[in-house]
Amino acid sequence: MNLDCLKLTCYFGERHRTSDGFVADRLLDVFGRSEVAASIMMRGVEGFGVKHRLRSDTSLTLSEDLPAVALAVDTRPSIEAIVDQVTAIPTIGLITLERARLLRDGVGQVQLPADLTEATRLTVYLGRQDRVGRVPAFIAVCDLLRRRGIAGATVLLGVDGTVHGRRERARFFGRNADVPVMILAVGAGQQVAGVLAELDRMLVRPLLTLERVRICKRDGMLLARPQELPATDEQGLRLWQKIMIFTSEDATHQGRPIHRVITRALRRGGASGSTTLRGIWGFHGQGRPHGDRPFQLGRHVPTLTVVIDTPDKIAASFPIIDELTGERGLVTSELIPAARTDDGGRGQGGLGLATHRW
Repeated sequence: MNLDCLKLTCYFGERHRTSDGFVADRLLDVFGRSEVAASIMMRGVEGFGVKHRLRSDTSLTLSEDLPAVALAVDTRPSIEAIVDQVTAIPTIGLITLERARLLRDGVGQVQLPADLTEATRLTVYLGRQDRVGRVPAFIAVCDLLRRRGIAGATVLLGVDGTVHGRRERARFFGRNADVPVMILAVGAGQQVAGVLAELDRMLVRPLLTLERVRICKRDGMLLARPQELPATDEQGLRLWQKIMIFTSEDATHQGRPIHRVITRALRRGGASGSTTLRGIWGFHGQGRPHGDRPFQLGRHVPTLTVVIDTPDKIAASFPIIDELTGERGLVTSELIPAARTDDGGRGQGGLGLATHRW
């Protein structure tokens, strides 16, 4: 079934609280009560917001309040029904609503653009325990995507969320086999379209979303720059742009992990914020799928850095990202379109529902 859907994403501090408890718990309670098709809460490893306070797992001082990301996906009516509940929660840093195409209960024929730069992001929502034969499903999916020429994929592990409307959360004591997993993959439209039927046959009750993106860089090669956009649309509503940087923990710049160098460079350069998530498996470019293995020295896992900002700040930030991904990494950009909200679009950014930013 091919449905119009919305993706609601919240960026906040892991230890941010309200009078009723942690923001993360309140968000996932909303998602769980509403039985959204898929939701996931992930802990970040580094980031900063408009106050430019750095949060990082590199030291005890900086890791006291790491970034967190909570995401929910469902049909437009289902997500619109919870927007007011989510925006009413104080101390959330940034909230965005983005359009996507939801595929579930059997994947039909989908026609997607074939252009290399105007590509497609495929997101696959799974449970951690899902398997294909004897292999974890996320590993089997990454192997398939790489064989079919997809530009890259990163597997992100959640600590809470819903899978097909059922709440699953990680616990201190337990195997946590059922916590949600999200696979983000990017490729040319026809390559993504060509793999959908195979994913449908491979997975039990597949839940997928498709979004239009632009591939800016791949393996150090500049393919396109982010779209040049005005500050507002024709109705005067603020526009937002998003850049996603897929790289690896072992990819370095002058001896330091690229994602950490990018975070600090963006912070110095005046960007409004960024959030980095650490994956558990994945690949990009010509590299083989990889993740942590027993008895391995050092981390060898994918990382994903997300930058959401106004078009002028994205234009200023991209040269920094371009320089630091000169040899490795996959970089995409996309527009977060505006739409009228309760404030009439004044200052809140339409579909980029910026409430309070940490």
